Amino acid sequence: MAADCNRITALDLQPEGPLGERLEAYFAKCEEKLGFVPNVLKAYAFNSAKLQAFVDMYNDLMLGPSNLSKLEREMIAVAVSSVNHCYYCLTAHGAAVRQLSDDPELGEMMAMNYRAADLDPRRKAMLDFAVKLTERPHEIEEADRQALRGHGLTDRDIWDVAAVASFFNMSNRMASAVDMRPNREYRSLAR
Repeated sequence: MAADCNRITALDLQPEGPLGERLEAYFAKCEEKLGFVPNVLKAYAFNSAKLQAFVDMYNDLMLGPSNLSKLEREMIAVAVSSVNHCYYCLTAHGAAVRQLSDDPELGEMMAMNYRAADLDPRRKAMLDFAVKLTERPHEIEEADRQALRGHGLTDRDIWDVAAVASFFNMSNRMASAVDMRPNREYRSLAR
């Protein structure tokens, strides 16, 4: 039973080769900054090319230049993950919202229902767009983009909202498909 509690995914994927210097350094940086390596990285580590692609896309979307704040990007991740019922991402990115906002209650509201949070109209519009893109992507139309522009988002900002939402839809589906489990450390962060 104890070994099951420590599993990362339901799949038994053995490493196809060494991670390489760049990814080993990335894991070391995670250990230094977070105190642990996120299980999502360990899950992808069976194949260094897949892990590198995941890391590069994540870092670009979540840490790269954008008019969206880090908190706003994490809020999008949580809103999308809430719709998709992604246990891993709700736990990990809910913790990030708690940390970045310095508001544990906001993190919990975001995970359960972002509409319960007292959000400014700009952030609510961003999350409404991300959720619609998640639930009914075929219904996105110019009026949806125009609504974001009406809240001061540029076309580049709209791209960023859509890119973050799209990435987490993919990540949520992978996490669900392999029954990915979050690190226990996330549960106690910023509570």
